[in-house]
Amino acid sequence: MSTEYKRERKEEKPVLAICYDFDKTLSPDDMQAQGFIQSVGYDVETFWKKSNGLASGNDMDQNLAYMLMMQQAAEGKKLFTRGELMKCGKEVMLFPGVKDWFKRICTYGEEHGVLVEHYIISSGLKEMIEGTDVAGEFKKIYASSFFYNEKGVAIWPAQVVNYTNKTQFLFRIEKGVLDINDPGVNDSFAPDEMRVPFRNMVYIGDSDTDVPCMKLVNVNGGYSIGVYNADTKDKTKVYKMMRENRIKYYAPADYSEGKELDILLKAIIDRTAENEALESRFYAYKREQTDADKQTNETEREKVDLLIKLENSRSFATTHAVIEKMRQITVWTKDETESLFTIAVNNSQVFYILGDMDVKAFYQKLLNGCKVPSENAEKVKARIEETEK
Repeated sequence: MSTEYKRERKEEKPVLAICYDFDKTLSPDDMQAQGFIQSVGYDVETFWKKSNGLASGNDMDQNLAYMLMMQQAAEGKKLFTRGELMKCGKEVMLFPGVKDWFKRICTYGEEHGVLVEHYIISSGLKEMIEGTDVAGEFKKIYASSFFYNEKGVAIWPAQVVNYTNKTQFLFRIEKGVLDINDPGVNDSFAPDEMRVPFRNMVYIGDSDTDVPCMKLVNVNGGYSIGVYNADTKDKTKVYKMMRENRIKYYAPADYSEGKELDILLKAIIDRTAENEALESRFYAYKREQTDADKQTNETEREKVDLLIKLENSRSFATTHAVIEKMRQITVWTKDETESLFTIAVNNSQVFYILGDMDVKAFYQKLLNGCKVPSENAEKVKARIEETEK
């Protein structure tokens, strides 16, 4: 049985997709370390040490390991339900300016003809992110999550997002195929059919786990931004990412109005508006050319190509090669014939070798077909006769 998936249509306005990691990008610390870990009797360092040991000792994905650790640690101490995880999310701190950032940037985009959308692509927990004050600001939250039994208790991972599979969500955003089970992400799309081309993507992250997404966005003309904690001012990670060409920009993780990140994103919106105006013009020209091609056959297009090559010829070798191909075409229209005479007169290099056997034979055949030779045809005829003396 096939499933009908809702897909996003291409908008009339250009869409700028801003994609965020969460932990240490929008929040100063790992979300699990802001209440949950402590509530199940662990200190943060011990929890992560045990979780990472579980992963390395069992050839296990680190995200699966921390999810299992959370589930096991909660037994007998804390309800492990979606509601409880969302409550933990309410306790998650956010960097300065985050709460009003999303609407502010969307408003600026709207004022400049750009539709701005926000997405989360995180290895953290979707349920916790959904519990934060800003959960409703995102068009889609891609993050690790649990499957719940009939009692609402988490019993199994439903989705695991790690640093390597994060990139799939960028392709989903690009094509407007947002449902994680929609196989349409593998469909082929023409460049002008992409809902959010990579050049209109921004990826904001803080560390090596964001590198695959940053690189993908970067090499395809988008904008990757590294953020660092404004309080500690530790730029070690962003320097490394810049050194390795993973990011184009970096800024303190302060999302307040008038701060560096705010100014940078608004500049990107300005540039997007200008770029997309040019891209729209290009695709309009391309469609016109494609439609024109549909009105002509392959032979006619070949003739046009050869006429252009002859007109631009700057060497005897090129001229002879083009003439050889032209001699294989048996029919030239009156307008095409006149173009050939005009080219011969105006291109001094072609005019000079009208006496060469192959060039002469080609033009002599054209002259023989002229009932009333034009001025340029007469000039070609005179040149050929001059070379015969």
